Amino acid sequence: MKPHILYLSSYLPKRSETFVYREVLGLRERGMKVSVASLYQPEANLGDEQADALAAESVTVYPTGIPKILADAFLTLLASPLRAIQALLTATRDVFLASDLGLAARCKIPIQYLAALALVRRVANRGITAVHVHMAHAPATVGMMAAAVLGVPFSFTGHAADLFRERGLLEEKLRRARFVACISEWHRQWYNTICKRPDAEYPIIRCGVEIPEKIVGHSPNNTIRLLGLGRLVPKKGFDALIAATAELLVRNIPVHCIIAGDGPERQRLEAQATGLHCIEFIGSVDHPRVPALLAETDIFVMPCRVAEDGDRDGIPVVLMEAMAGGIPVVTGDLPTIRELVQDGKTGCLVAPGDAEQLADVLAQLAADPVRRQELGRNGRARVIEEFSSTVNLARIEFALTS
Repeated sequence: MKPHILYLSSYLPKRSETFVYREVLGLRERGMKVSVASLYQPEANLGDEQADALAAESVTVYPTGIPKILADAFLTLLASPLRAIQALLTATRDVFLASDLGLAARCKIPIQYLAALALVRRVANRGITAVHVHMAHAPATVGMMAAAVLGVPFSFTGHAADLFRERGLLEEKLRRARFVACISEWHRQWYNTICKRPDAEYPIIRCGVEIPEKIVGHSPNNTIRLLGLGRLVPKKGFDALIAATAELLVRNIPVHCIIAGDGPERQRLEAQATGLHCIEFIGSVDHPRVPALLAETDIFVMPCRVAEDGDRDGIPVVLMEAMAGGIPVVTGDLPTIRELVQDGKTGCLVAPGDAEQLADVLAQLAADPVRRQELGRNGRARVIEEFSSTVNLARIEFALTS
């Protein structure tokens, strides 16, 4: 029987998680049969026709309401009583014995169990042969239970906040998954500290990006153009970018900085940038707008750090996209990012939160366009080699069908 994979995430598709829906679309282009499901209402009007079509077909769970969830869960219990009861026993064990759950999270497991049964009912006639989940927290909990009731393998890809700030049942998921896609070597090593498994069961599968045909051109402009793009949350380090931009002005270096994205830190960041008219906040941008923004950029800056609550980035996809276009990047020196950016060769690394060092690096690059071009070429070559969609779609297809 031809494989039919059910992809599940919290929101599928979602504006800030283009790597998930593009993976689905890429697998379909390779001839794989993939259905999609979303715990919550998927985002629409993303400026991408394929993404909007995916949102329209996505099987939703919670938006249908409690009565519908209960009704579908009951029908699944009638149709597959043994598997449903086995999954209930496993869920009950997890409530009492899991080591990484707080009280509130333990109370959610019965709800997630019912959600899993409802999801099974809604895909029961599709011939699903495996469930793959992006995000290791709630979606993976529901996906793991749904796969058990369907009697098919379960796998997942973990990323950042879902592993650190919102971690839950991670040891159980690592143990029960047929494989766990690791977006970095660091993730593989970290997973092994929790649950030791062979490398073949922890395959390295990056969040791949498309490679533009040409390197982005840069106009001979005296003003250095910086771009920071991402959710406005502490782990992105945009406060350091604002402080570094202010320092460049003090050093009489002409600069224009665009910060694209939205999030809970926006008001604080805008207040920090008060009086710095060279800094422009443009809010959220649809993915199709990203290439145009990158085309007007001299240096892409994402000074990532580990937030106080433990949240941190994996390897930001937009960082790969900038490098794929031949744009030099400056980013925070985190273990995962070192797999993409080799300091001084494929980009520049700065100590997380060190605005002074960031300003020094930006000043050096602003004065040396030849160096910027060299870093851009090397960064593009690194992405083509290891982080392209072509390379990583082949990896995930092999893992899902082996």
